[in-house]
Amino acid sequence: MTNARSVAAPVVKVLHPGDVACGAEGDRFETLLGSCVAIILTDPRRTLGAMCHIVHSRRPGGEGHVSSAYAGAALATLFALLRARGLNPALCDAWVVGGGNMFPALAPHGHVGDDNVRWVLGALEAHGIRLLSSDVGGNAYRRLAWTVGRADPEVESVQV
Repeated sequence: MTNARSVAAPVVKVLHPGDVACGAEGDRFETLLGSCVAIILTDPRRTLGAMCHIVHSRRPGGEGHVSSAYAGAALATLFALLRARGLNPALCDAWVVGGGNMFPALAPHGHVGDDNVRWVLGALEAHGIRLLSSDVGGNAYRRLAWTVGRADPEVESVQV
């Protein structure tokens, strides 16, 4: 009789707009971004990680369900998932990706992607979270993939 221990297979999590996910080393997160912005947070040893896919920096006025498509709710959910795993988000490292201008002819300046990037970078700074790298702006979609572990996220630009 062998004493084989059960190890969970790594999971691939494809995030859609408004999704938030957390995983352990070896798990993979993937998403496609236009004007949306993704935040990846991980502990410095890279054993746990989380990602969110933010659609809008600000929620429209009025009452109602708070969706993680909006930056404040997405970040709160991201933080809650990390805390549930025993991580203090303020001690995490971050990558930020996205915030492109998908309609440069219509909005050559001041587009929703810019607003999203400004909000995210300001929020991370306000929480004292160290930004390792960002790939933001421009006029391209981005395919983002990251496997929780030592490697940096993979970002592929797809021109509009």
